[in-house]
Amino acid sequence: MSLNGRGDPSGAELLPTLFPMPEATPQPEATPRAPARRRARTRPEPAGEPPDPARPDDAAEPGAAETDPARPGTADEARRQLVFFGAETAEPTLADLAGLLAGPGEVVRMGGTARVSVVVDAAWRVHVLAAELAQRGLAASWEPTEDARHAVRTSYARTLKPLAVAWLRGTAKRPPAGFHLNGRRLRLWLAAAGVAEPSGFLLRLGAADQECWEPVGRALATVGVGGDLLAPEAGGPAYLITGRRRLRRLAELVGDRPAAAPAPAWPVLA
Repeated sequence: MSLNGRGDPSGAELLPTLFPMPEATPQPEATPRAPARRRARTRPEPAGEPPDPARPDDAAEPGAAETDPARPGTADEARRQLVFFGAETAEPTLADLAGLLAGPGEVVRMGGTARVSVVVDAAWRVHVLAAELAQRGLAASWEPTEDARHAVRTSYARTLKPLAVAWLRGTAKRPPAGFHLNGRRLRLWLAAAGVAEPSGFLLRLGAADQECWEPVGRALATVGVGGDLLAPEAGGPAYLITGRRRLRRLAELVGDRPAAAPAPAWPVLA
């Protein structure tokens, strides 16, 4: 069944009651802001890894705003400015789908095209992923699995071939050299396989992707959300992120909760 960017089926076809969309939460009236200075345009990021992996786009730039204790509110403003690479600070790109592959997502090639898929355990994830994929110009489809989950897939597309080339070694999935995470990639991973736990937040991994687990863990640590690797017998494979600072950092990076996601399922700033 095909979904559009709002998580609705195309045409007049209606989703079954399994996929109800929650009512939108009223948003407070925005406070007028001074016009922002125009930024220089940048070239779109390709679907593969960026050309300069030595400088991941999660690193803070030199000259970040310093706090001024004499000015109330300045520390909080500076903290927000330091989240340079959260999910809402840059345009979505096809390279963000690397976040799905860091988790349980899969990529396959067919001729000069490729397709990304992931199996999710809740209906709200289908809505969120369909909307995220649509923002990147990709149509999504879903179908129920035998174990009462949902398989979400993109269509085969030539634009996804660089991602497949970067991640596939034969048919095995491996993070490419210089792999890194940012807010947009983490947002997709969390939408597909993030689980709130009493002790923290769980980011599930692919059960057959053992060679991915270690480099993905390093990438998490690099952006300040390093976690403990849980083995399959301990409820994994997954990374468990704990600690107030790390959970706050995760919430900063992944951005606001999507409308379709239940409030307890998304990290919040605390």
